[in-house]
Order: sequence, then C-alpha cells, then structure tokens
Amino acid sequence: MDTHTPRPGVPLTIAARLNRLPVTRRHKKIIAIIALGNFFEIYELFLAGVLAATLKTKFALTGFDLSLVLASAFVGAFVGAVLIGRIADRLGRRRAYMITLGLYSVFTLLAAFSTDLWMLVLCRFIAGVGLGGELPVTDSFLGDILPSKRRGYFVAWAFTLSYTAVPVVGFVGMIVVDASPLGIDGWRWMFALGALGALITFVLRRHLPESPRWLESAGRTDEAEAVTRELEDAARTEGWAAPAEDEAISPVSTGPVSASAMLRKPLLRRTITMAIVWILAVVGYHGFSSVATLVLTGKGISVTNSLLYVSLAFVGYPVGSLLSMLVMDRFERKWLLGGSLIVMAALGLAYGNAVTPVWIVLWGFTFTVIANLMSNVTHVYQLEQYPTAIRTTATGRLYSLGRLSTAAAPLYLIPMLEHSGAGAVFTLVAAALAVAAVVTVGFGVATTGRTLEEISPGDASAAVIPQRARTAP
Repeated sequence: MDTHTPRPGVPLTIAARLNRLPVTRRHKKIIAIIALGNFFEIYELFLAGVLAATLKTKFALTGFDLSLVLASAFVGAFVGAVLIGRIADRLGRRRAYMITLGLYSVFTLLAAFSTDLWMLVLCRFIAGVGLGGELPVTDSFLGDILPSKRRGYFVAWAFTLSYTAVPVVGFVGMIVVDASPLGIDGWRWMFALGALGALITFVLRRHLPESPRWLESAGRTDEAEAVTRELEDAARTEGWAAPAEDEAISPVSTGPVSASAMLRKPLLRRTITMAIVWILAVVGYHGFSSVATLVLTGKGISVTNSLLYVSLAFVGYPVGSLLSMLVMDRFERKWLLGGSLIVMAALGLAYGNAVTPVWIVLWGFTFTVIANLMSNVTHVYQLEQYPTAIRTTATGRLYSLGRLSTAAAPLYLIPMLEHSGAGAVFTLVAAALAVAAVVTVGFGVATTGRTLEEISPGDASAAVIPQRARTAP
C-alpha cells in the first residue's frame, strides 16, 4: 500500500496533530520551565571557567590540576549524555529530566563544601553526569512538542532565556569571588546558588507533561492522546480551529527504530557530519570560556579586571541567542551553522591577539554573539536529524562526543597557552572551526521549514502531511 496517499476517514497521528497547532501559552509555559533548568545547566558549564584563576590560587593548583577541575564536569557530561539520552528514549523525557536535575543539584551543592582538589573534581564529575543529559533531553522534548514552522524560533527562544546565565555567572563572580559573605568563600557561594536554583527547577518540572510523540512511539497511545488533546484544547481557547480537511491524512507506520540505525544508511552520513561538528565546534565554544580569563591574566591584567572584561564579553551569549531567533526559520540551518563557524574562527584570532581593554571586550563580545548563534542553530539542527524513537539516544551520543572534546580541551589548550601564547591557542581553535564548517556545508541535510517526519521518513510515528496542512496556523 502507498502510505503517502491520503485515505479518507483515517485519523491524524499524534505527530500530524502537533505539527498543525499554533504555539500557545501552554507551549510557552513548558518552554519557560525547560529554559529555567537549562539556565542552571549553562551556569554550571561556565562556572569553572569564571572561577579558574580563583580556584588556582585557593587550592594552589598546578596547570594539570587546574585542567582536571575544568575537565571534570565535561567528562561527567560525556557519561551522562550517553546514559541519560538512552533513558529518555526508553523511559521518557520527563523521567530523564528529573534524573538530570537531581544529580546536578545534589552534587553541585556538595562541591560548595569541597575541602581539597579531589573532592571538588569528584563532585563536579557526578554533577556533570546530570548536566550531560540535560541538553539532549531538552532538544528532543522541544522538537517533539513544537510545530515545524516555528520550531527553530522557539527553541532559540528557550536558549535565549537560558543563556542569560552566562553574563550572570560572570557578574556574580566579579562581585563575590573576592568576598566572603557570612565568612564563607565567594566561590563556594557560587556553587551553592547553582544548586539552589536547580532544586527549584526540579519542583517545577514535576508538572511537565510527557512528550506525546515519545508516548506514541512507545505504544502508550492513550496517554499520547490525552497530552495532545490538552495542547489542542489550549489552542482552541486562544481561537484556533482545526482544519476539517486534515482528517483525511494517513499515517506512515514502519515499526520500531533501533538505535543502531544511526550507524547505517541513510542516517550514517548525518551521524558522521554531526559527530565532526560536536567534536570540533566545542573547541572554540567552550575553549573560549575555559581560557578567556587565563589569556587575560597571562597578559598581565589583574584577576578583577580580567573578570570584568570577560563578563562584558559574556553579554554576547544572550545577544547571540536573540539574533538566532530572527534568522533561525528564515535561512537554511546548515548554511547558518557553517557560516557562523567561519566567523567565529576569525573573531577568535582577533581576540587572542588583542592587547587593549577596548579591543579585548569588543572582540570577545562579538565572538560570543556569533558563538551563541552557532550554538542555537546546532541545537535545532541536531534535534532534526533522527526519528522520535531514537532521537534522544542519538543526540545524547553525539553530545557525549562534544563533552569529551570539551573535557580534553583544557588538557592541551592550557599548556599551549603557557608555552606558546594566546595566538597559538586561537590559531588551533580557528582551524578546528573551519573544518567543522566545511563538513557541515558539504554533507549536512536541509531541514528548515520541514516537519521532523519529512526529514526522517522512517519515523515510527510519522505522518505524511499535505501542503495545505503544513501551512495551517
């Protein structure tokens, strides 16, 4: 039977019903709760870089010891991305969310009480396991519930809210890192604040619905129907009416999808392309945040002034997210990704060779603007690569490569910085970004404006949607 031919009287699949919906206040509430959790995930990822110079002094760390501190959370995130991504596809997005926040909040709080290097490294590693699962689950969940025509914009919207954490951690560090509120070191307060925020988010996320796409792919059709009907009812209260002709759309059902499919055609090319992007792009993205203050202190700038300059540069992260909202659904995403990687390479070289405060702040700010444009495009582009049944598993495994690459970066970037200077560090970063750009443009698939089911037609929950349905509000 030709499953691409509409059959009168066949009801819509869950995927088709979600794709035809407008983005409602109910969607936005879900996005805001997810963004709050991501805020503290991003807070933690940038925290060690901001505290690098302070921790080096407080614990009398050598270059290798400092690399361990910076790398520990990312090594944990490597493990978490693999394990929790699989849990999200087997047990559900919501349950995976509770695991990520539980691990992060408890062990980030324990990190605040660290008495030596090894306790700090261990706590950050286990907290990193939770962090590693957060973004893969977020990408999959947002991809699952958002309609295709507005998917890019609202995923970027969620990350714009989240990335306000970057300047926040910079400015909070600037205020408290040299202070001792209530007689407690400022760096300990910074870990404790992150843990408190994560605990609040844990409580809020208990009220999130499960992904209806995932529920359908897992055979839990009654639950999927209930969540989808809730979203449809929310849309109707805002004036939306379902197009009557959509009831003649037929589903495509191909059965379960194995995780091993990501290593076979037609998904293999996508897997290789995204693996290269995750391994190389993060060298620039997280490499910058890890060494930014060290680059400046190495040029003779005080720790306080270095934190000020870096904090001003970090304002570019939410600005870059705002920029991505304007362009995400207007241009083909693989070209946005490739172009932003090339611009980052050039700006990183400029930052590494800047010597005056004005140029340090200017190039750093511009770098972070483009870096977060690149990051948001990558998140959206990644979630579009795989079918629902394996989306978080595949995304988690690819994220894990990025986390491992990020963990390794301080181990060679810091020694290179100490022995060869900032110019050599950012030349290496530029080369990595350029290779990622070429691979993306040359081998990436086009995704902008297409439904997840069109991009991955082997999806077990796919639905063929005629053009009239795809353009419905």
